This record gives sequence, structure tokens and C-alpha cells, in this order.
Amino acid sequence: MTLRRRWHFAVSRRTMALSSVLLAALLGACGGGGGGVASAPAPTVPSTLQQEPGAPAFSGNTALDGMNWINYRRNQLGLSVLVRNAKIDAAAQGHSDYQRLNNTITHDQIAGLSGFTGSTPENRLAAAGYALVRPFAYGEVISATTETSGFYQAEELITAIYHRFVIFEPLFREIGTGAATAAGSNGYTYFTSDMAASNGYSAGLGSGKLAVYPFNSQSRVPTNFFSDNEKPDPVDGRNEVGYPISVHADASAVVLVQSFTVRPRGGAALSTQLLSRRTDSKVAVSVAAIIPLAVLNAATTYDVNFAGTVDGVAVTRDWSFSTK
Repeated sequence: MTLRRRWHFAVSRRTMALSSVLLAALLGACGGGGGGVASAPAPTVPSTLQQEPGAPAFSGNTALDGMNWINYRRNQLGLSVLVRNAKIDAAAQGHSDYQRLNNTITHDQIAGLSGFTGSTPENRLAAAGYALVRPFAYGEVISATTETSGFYQAEELITAIYHRFVIFEPLFREIGTGAATAAGSNGYTYFTSDMAASNGYSAGLGSGKLAVYPFNSQSRVPTNFFSDNEKPDPVDGRNEVGYPISVHADASAVVLVQSFTVRPRGGAALSTQLLSRRTDSKVAVSVAAIIPLAVLNAATTYDVNFAGTVDGVAVTRDWSFSTK
């Protein structure tokens, strides 16, 4: 099975001192079509994901299941559950159709090609009738895989750390998803999720607050992550690494990391790669993550410690999770 993922995020916000809006920054170069293709691990069957307490029922509709799984995970973190918006659905579906028709994975459509609905995510939202009124935020994550399960598609996007940063943005209010499957037994299913907030944000987490993932006491956490399957690749020179661990503040906040560690209970801290704005220009100022450089042990409890600041407020978080 092959898997491709790409992401796009933008935020526009007012400051208290200025009536003008700070224009959005694009966090990461997504490029136009193509992109790397890499071997991926065997898919997790939907019935396995359903066994988690409180998990949504599997409908078999890729777009619906993907949206439900994103909201399921957001709720577990204490983030707002996103409201489905038919106009955002239309933008996401149109983009999945475009990718299927043109056999590509990209955030940027080319005028004149089959299924063209808008050059950028913002253009496509506008074409679908969804107005981005300042202050606003929007994000798009996409994947293409031979697995048709929306649960699988969404869970893999959450595993991919740059994509997770977008999906777990606390300020989003609405969501739309779309999926399109190419003909043939080996055809890709293209899944697109667009998330947005227009004319104001959700309440978010608030000043000095963080959400963490895996969340405290989460069980059955995967032991690994195939870094080469994410574009851009967050861990150069390595493919199979440990499962990413992340902290998330509101997009308007600044997170500074003083220390961020993970260790098997009773053991030494693992060797990790830190992703933060100071170490990686593709990372937003409001998030951070560590990626263990070796696969985690199965059936093991891991203890995590984060110390830093959120908008200058000292924050220390200690939590644990256990692996499959």
C-alpha cells in the first residue's frame, strides 16, 4: 500500500493595537502536484479502531468517517468538536475529485485541468460560497492511499506530525471533508479535510493553556511512525521512528520549549528530535513536538514531561500513555 500526505495552514487575526489584519503565514512548502511516494505500514482495519471506548460507528462513507474520527480525537484532547459545514464539504469534495481526475496530490490546482475549482484552498472555499471574514483561520490536510477507510485516513493524518498540528488547531470552528476513489483495484482514495473559522474563532484553549497528544492515560498508542510517508519529511535521514508526541496552544499563542522528554516508566529519557519554531521553520509558533528516534516498545507505559512557556506564562505538564 502507498500513502501520500500534504498539508496547508493559514491564520489571519486582529491585534488589539491595530485595526488592520496580520496576513496569514503559510506554514510549510506544499508545492504543486506530485510529491514523494513511499511504502507504508499495513492499514489498521476499521473494526480495530471502532473498539476504542466512545469511538464513532463505522459507516463506510470515507468522507463522513474521516470527519467523525477527527472530531473524536479532538474531543479526547479537550478541543472543540467541529461543526460540519456543507459549503466546506463542497470545497473538500471538489478538491478530492480534482486529484482523482488528474492523478495527483496537491493543494494547488491548475486552471484548465479537469475538475478545477480554485487554485488554492482559500479560492476553493470562496468558490463553494464559504466566505473567510476577518479574523479567520483555515487549514487543509490531504492524503491518498489504497485504504478506503475514513477512520484509517484520519488516524494516519493525525499520526503525521505536521498534519496533526493543523487538525488539532484549537481555534477552528467548522469542518468539511471529501473523498474520491480512482478506478481499479489499486486506485487511490483521495481524502481532503478542510477546517476553518470565519468572522471569529472558537473559544480555544485560552491563555497559558496547552493540549497534549497522545493525551493523558491514552492506551493502545502506536509504537512507530514512518517519517518518509509525510511530505515534507519531519525526520531527515530516517524512516521508521517512534510515535510523535505533541503540545498544542491556540494559534495566537507563542510556545517556547525549555525541556521536552519522554521515557519508559522507570527508564532513561529517549533520544528525540524536537520540532518547534526555533528548530524547524515549518512549525507554527503555537505548537511543539518530539519524535523518538527509535521505535517505542510495545505494551509499555511512557512518561512525558514538558516545561516551557505559553505567551510568557510558565507551563509544566507531566502525563503518560501506553503503547499497543
